Amino acid sequence: MPDQRAAANAPAATLPTEPERMTPRDVVIVGGGFAGLACARRLGRSGLSVTVIDRSNHHLFQPLLYQVATAALSPADIAEPIRRILGRFPSVEVLMAEVVGVDVEARRVRLADGNPIAYRRLVLAPGSRYDYFGHTDWEASAPGLKTIDDARRIRSRVLMNFETAEASLDPAEQERLMTTVVVGGGPTGVEMAGALAELARWTLARDFRHIDPTTARILLVEAGPRLLGGFPEPLGDYARRRLEGLGVTVLTGTPVEDIRPDGITLGGEDLPVGMVVWGAGVRANPAAAWIGVEPADRSGRVRVGPDLSVPGHPEIHVLGDAALAEEDGRPLPGLAQVAKQQGEYLGTVLPALVAGDGTAPPFHFKDRGNTAVIGRNAAVFDFGRRQLKGRFAWLLWAIVHVYLLVGFEKRLLVALQWLWRYFTYQRGARIIR
Repeated sequence: MPDQRAAANAPAATLPTEPERMTPRDVVIVGGGFAGLACARRLGRSGLSVTVIDRSNHHLFQPLLYQVATAALSPADIAEPIRRILGRFPSVEVLMAEVVGVDVEARRVRLADGNPIAYRRLVLAPGSRYDYFGHTDWEASAPGLKTIDDARRIRSRVLMNFETAEASLDPAEQERLMTTVVVGGGPTGVEMAGALAELARWTLARDFRHIDPTTARILLVEAGPRLLGGFPEPLGDYARRRLEGLGVTVLTGTPVEDIRPDGITLGGEDLPVGMVVWGAGVRANPAAAWIGVEPADRSGRVRVGPDLSVPGHPEIHVLGDAALAEEDGRPLPGLAQVAKQQGEYLGTVLPALVAGDGTAPPFHFKDRGNTAVIGRNAAVFDFGRRQLKGRFAWLLWAIVHVYLLVGFEKRLLVALQWLWRYFTYQRGARIIR
C-alpha cells in the first residue's frame, strides 16, 4: 500500500502561473456538459494539450434533473466530477473557473480571476439557461431546472409546502400550499408534472395526518395549442391523457401573465399557488457576446458552418445549445444527443485541423429518437417514421437513460433505485435543506 503519511506530506499542486497560461493550449474547451465532455474525451486519446473550463466541478446529467427535484434521486446519482472523468488523459487539464469573454484577435479566453488562457483552437459549449421572455423578475418565484441547486431548491420547497400545510389551520392556505404550477408543455414540463403527481398521490399519500396529499393540485400550463409540440400530435395527445389520468390539470393555449411568490395569473385569473416551476423556454449562454458576433436567432445562438466553426473564425467552434447548426435547411434541436454527437465529431477531426492537415468533413446528425417520460409505465418515443408509446416506450426510456449515465457505478445505483421505487412506490431522497 502507498505510504499515507508521505502522501499527506507531499507538496500541494500549484495553479499554472501566468506565463504558463500564456503558452497556447492546442484546444481550450469551455463547458463540461455533453458536448464539451464528449469532445475532451476524444481529444484525450490524441495527446493534444487540452484545457476544459467549467464553472462547476461536475458533469451533470440534466435529463434526470427533474428526478432530483421530485425526490426520486439524489444529486450524486446524476453528477460526476469532471476531473474523475478526464483524469486518465494526461494531456487534458481541468480548470474550475468562470469565463467572461474571449479576445479573438489574441486567441485568449478571459476568466473572472483576470488570468487569461491562450489557445490554438477554441471550443465553446457553454450550454443554455431558461428564458423568461423579458420577465427576469419571475425567476425568483419560478425556478427552472438547469443546475443541482435549482433541483434542490425545488425539492425543498415542494416538500416544505406539504409540511407547512400539515401545520396550518387554514383550509384555504392548505389548498394554496398544495397547489403547484409547471409552466411549459415540452418534455421537461411533462416529466416534471407527472413526477410531482406521483410524489403527491403515491409517495406522500400516507405520511400526513391533517392533510391529504392525494388532493394536491398539479397544473401544467402551455401557451401553445398542445403538449410536446416537437413530437407528432398523437404522442402529445397521449401525454395529455396520461397526465390527466394522474390527476394533473392540463391548460393549453394559456399564456402566463404574471408570477408572484404566492400566486400566478393565467388568462386574467389570479391563482394562489405554493410553487411555480419554469420550463417554458431556453436561451443560449452568451457565447455570441464573448466572441463579438451577432446572435443568429432570438435564443442567442451562434450560427456555425458544416464543421461547427464560426464563419470568419475557423479556429472557433460552437457546440450544443449555444450553436445554430443546420442540416437539410433545418436547425438541429437542442437535445443531449445532438450535443454529444457534435462533441464526438469535433474531438475526432480537431487533431488533423490543429496539425494543419486539410479540412474537416461536414458534421451529420444521426437521429436516435426523441423521448419523454410521463409517469409510471408511460412514455413516448419519436423515431421519425415510427413512434412508440406506453409501457414498452417507458422501458426503452429507462434503458437509454441508464446507459447514457457516466460510469458503471452511476448506472447500477440508478437502476437499483428505480427498481426499488417501482415496487415500493417510495422515494428515498426526501431531504429538506
